[in-house]
Amino acid sequence: MTEGIKANEPKATEVYADIIDLPHWEPKKKLRAGLLARAAQFSAFDALDGYEDMVDEEAREVGQMETLSEAEKEVLNQKLNLIADVIEDGYQPLLTFIYFINDASKPGGSYVSITERVRKIDAVGRKVQLCRKVGLSKKYMELDMDKIQNVHGELVDFIDG
Repeated sequence: MTEGIKANEPKATEVYADIIDLPHWEPKKKLRAGLLARAAQFSAFDALDGYEDMVDEEAREVGQMETLSEAEKEVLNQKLNLIADVIEDGYQPLLTFIYFINDASKPGGSYVSITERVRKIDAVGRKVQLCRKVGLSKKYMELDMDKIQNVHGELVDFIDG
């Protein structure tokens, strides 16, 4: 490339003769980056940012709420009635509820086990209020009776049919 590209262009060695043999400039305060660091600036970027998370979310399985048989509903109602009677007497029994929680992003959800003292049973609103407070408002946790699969504890275990 010492010759000019066009016909009447001067040679590059003649044009840059005054600087061509000077040493390459190196900064005094910084070391030169290594080959790997210099190559990193040209590495591929993640064009599909979030794609892996989306695929993982799509692959995540959620369960469906099981429908209770009439016999299971009857046993559950007997347990809830007994709990309501005991609460009227001023006792707050410690029980474990098997409860269905809806998934935040997909249809369906999963069953969880919640062990807590029962504060109140609202038969009209079909809610079971626990002694646990949640959220910033510090309201008592409530369980929908329709999402309760089973109740266990000293008070109600003898009812199992």
